[in-house]
Amino acid sequence: MSQIKIAPSLLAADFARLGEEVARVESSVDWLHLDVMDGHFVPNLSFGIPVIAALREKSDLHFDCHLMTTNPDAFLPELAEAGADLVTMHIEAIPDPTAALQRARAENLGAGLVINPGTPVGAVEPFLELVDVILVMSVEPGFGGQALIPEVLGKVEKLRETVENRGLTADIEIDGGITPANIGSVAAAGANVFVAGTAIFGAEDPVDAVRELRRIIEEND
Repeated sequence: MSQIKIAPSLLAADFARLGEEVARVESSVDWLHLDVMDGHFVPNLSFGIPVIAALREKSDLHFDCHLMTTNPDAFLPELAEAGADLVTMHIEAIPDPTAALQRARAENLGAGLVINPGTPVGAVEPFLELVDVILVMSVEPGFGGQALIPEVLGKVEKLRETVENRGLTADIEIDGGITPANIGSVAAAGANVFVAGTAIFGAEDPVDAVRELRRIIEEND
């Protein structure tokens, strides 16, 4: 399986001091997960390119930008300039993402696809050779703090099986409701990138929280 990566979701951080929040976890995590929402594809607004650019000045983390937007490929050059490393785009927004993935590559961005809880794995299977990561939403996208939908773990298992059978190296990422109580079963299903918001930024000691999540994952490896 691909390398385990912990990606705290900035959506759960204190927006009044984002730089400090990122600095608290930087040495203990692998990626920073940045949810860009447009208020149209999902019923919420979060942050955009100026915030990403400002954080890039403060952090060397791998910026994993999850584009919850109707036109996820509209701002790829601007995202690259702001310091994004990876963009993930919803298959529900672009049912044929081939051109969008190619545009991301042209900007030297890593590229991936996202599937919502109700979307079957078959929607992304034709494009697995084109992506660096497949992100499985384990909650309905748009708001943090939701409980994980356990039925999505079957999709993680299916994706892991397909990726390995095809000899691919794509990461399988999961986002939504990840906690110490369920991360073991998520790891056992085949995910290797874990987005956790409240479980990290909401903890009294975020670094200890990350350490505990890693310990549980390793027990299920």
